[in-house]
Amino acid sequence: MTDRELVSMAEEAMSAAYAPYSGFKVGAALAPHNAKGEIRVFTGCNIENASYSPTICAERAAAAEAVKNGFTHFETIAVCGGKDGRIEDFCPPCGVCRQVLCEFGTDDAVLILWDGKKTYRCTFGEMLPLSFRKNKLL
Repeated sequence: MTDRELVSMAEEAMSAAYAPYSGFKVGAALAPHNAKGEIRVFTGCNIENASYSPTICAERAAAAEAVKNGFTHFETIAVCGGKDGRIEDFCPPCGVCRQVLCEFGTDDAVLILWDGKKTYRCTFGEMLPLSFRKNKLL
């Protein structure tokens, strides 16, 4: 799957975002694999809440769906977003989403951001250097 195909899926997911308070819509498309090596794409959108803290980010919505379906080896995620659904700049994951993504991806897993014209690629290791990983607890 190409970066652009994954970005298109993130854009489509963004259109379903529920963002009545901020108007800032985000979509994510995650391409993990399961223990059998099968790859599947899971999408997510942000879902705001009037009290803000229960708001769900697009990246965590996609991650939850992937894990629920047994796909716990994150390899690539594309993220895009913008005010009123207009993609005009890169929309990087928040700190909580970075930590969740790193729980299931190696330092070599890839984050793709889309600004409406070009992509920006980095690894999870670059996205969250010195991250706290499960190997510290196991």
